[in-house]
Amino acid sequence: MQTERQELWRSTHLLTEDKKELARTVLEEIRRGRDVTKTLRSHPLRGGGYLNKSMLVAVYHEMVAAGEIHEDTRLLERIRMKPMRTLSGVTTVTVLTKPYPCPGKCIFCPTDVRMPKSYLPDEPGAMRGLEHDFDPYQQVRSRIEQLQSVGHPTDKIELLILGGTWSSYRRDYQEWFIARCFDAMNPLTPAPLPPGEGAQRAGEGELAEAHSSNETAHHRNVGLVIETRPDEIDPSELRWLRRLGVTKVQMGAQSLDDHILEINKRGHDVECTRRATALLRAAGFKVVLHWMPNLLGATPESDRLDFAGLWNDFCPDEIKIYPNQLLANAELYEYWQRGEFKPYTTRELIDLIADIKPTIPRYCRVNRVIRDIPSTNVVEGNRRTSLRQDIHDEMERRGTHCECVRCREVRGKPVHPELLKLDDIVYQAGAAKEHFLSYITPDDKLAGFLRLSLPGKDSPRTGMSDLDGAALIREVHVYGQSLPVGTEKAGAAQHAGLGTRLLEKAEALAKANGFGRMAVISAVGTRGYYLERGFERGELYLVKNRL
Repeated sequence: MQTERQELWRSTHLLTEDKKELARTVLEEIRRGRDVTKTLRSHPLRGGGYLNKSMLVAVYHEMVAAGEIHEDTRLLERIRMKPMRTLSGVTTVTVLTKPYPCPGKCIFCPTDVRMPKSYLPDEPGAMRGLEHDFDPYQQVRSRIEQLQSVGHPTDKIELLILGGTWSSYRRDYQEWFIARCFDAMNPLTPAPLPPGEGAQRAGEGELAEAHSSNETAHHRNVGLVIETRPDEIDPSELRWLRRLGVTKVQMGAQSLDDHILEINKRGHDVECTRRATALLRAAGFKVVLHWMPNLLGATPESDRLDFAGLWNDFCPDEIKIYPNQLLANAELYEYWQRGEFKPYTTRELIDLIADIKPTIPRYCRVNRVIRDIPSTNVVEGNRRTSLRQDIHDEMERRGTHCECVRCREVRGKPVHPELLKLDDIVYQAGAAKEHFLSYITPDDKLAGFLRLSLPGKDSPRTGMSDLDGAALIREVHVYGQSLPVGTEKAGAAQHAGLGTRLLEKAEALAKANGFGRMAVISAVGTRGYYLERGFERGELYLVKNRL
């Protein structure tokens, strides 16, 4: 723990003593209830300028470590930068894989030899990958340190691996990449190894060692996400992903129209996406589908119909709405030059998404409604990266609203457990019956939820014995500002025992539906949580063999 604290406040060596003293004064006034911004503005620096929040956070941690003040969660909350980043209950760390050939030939996908397929070097997340030469250890370590420096807890980390089609990379590279990500989260990690040695290192079983170490590490992995294509998913791939520790899979559905997929050279059909989604669900993975309006051949009217099809059979847990953007380094640019393609205007996109967003089921989360591509790369069409806010403004004008998971998260608001109501949304997703169990506040905000999947007789077979005859817990998530392990806060949803209560409800439902076993797709860092609640280690899942 001392090493972790040193990480948190080591940046104070960059501050002069007079700045530190000023920061102490500011912190004391904020602790007494003064507004943060007004307090900073009332204490300018000599020579001009003001202290920033990262300086306050650094001095706060130095004072705690020196015993000058006690830990004050409420004070830290007030000086934290961008608190929204961790209000969903976890801290996301994004890393990028190296440039590598992609099996896809999609005409809308940009190509840059410096980057993995579909990514541009000036996208914020991609810039960090390029800056660290795509080294996984350095990317994770630097991001953790950056988040700590601005006051965010980093003990519950969702690792988001981007870079095109994960499944197309060599498996020794995949194993090395994830092992190095875990090394960066684990204590007492060795100096980074060059990639050439990494494959041999991981091949010697050190991924399992890194996983084991992370179960009790300070930076625990509570979710591992990769992105791939539907035509890469089969039972063998599912087993491999579980061995790596993956819990969530992003796939590009793009469209549910075979003709649209064909003329955009997507390389797979709708049935392929249907099979892949069903297989992932049968193996307990969380499923994130990417959907793209404004593809070649589509119209706003056809996109509205296409979007409605997502909730028949597919029923993704999360979606990313990525309107097609015309970029000069994509093949689609040539179609535009010939007059064969015209991007939607910003107004058309706002109207389209404001129409469809209120139709999204309450069990689904909308992660994004636009890619974070700098407007300077867009040739024609929408250039606004603030499209989500524009859409919400339009919905407010219309008097409509979205009920997706993201829009109903309780975030940092206090939760009173005695006032929560248990809600059970039941829906059919292919051959599986899904229960979205949630605790909601009196004003209909989500305090926590659980995804329970009850496979039907026609559900696809995964070939994994852990899952034979088992009901599946695919996700347990309790909301509120991410809090350090062992830290309690009055009114915080994460410490109201909601997870345990949801597990008990899920077990009762599974038993009532004739299931004698239960399996949970646990992230490496949450294994201990489930083991404490009666689950046992299986081969690739945690299981209860008798309900």
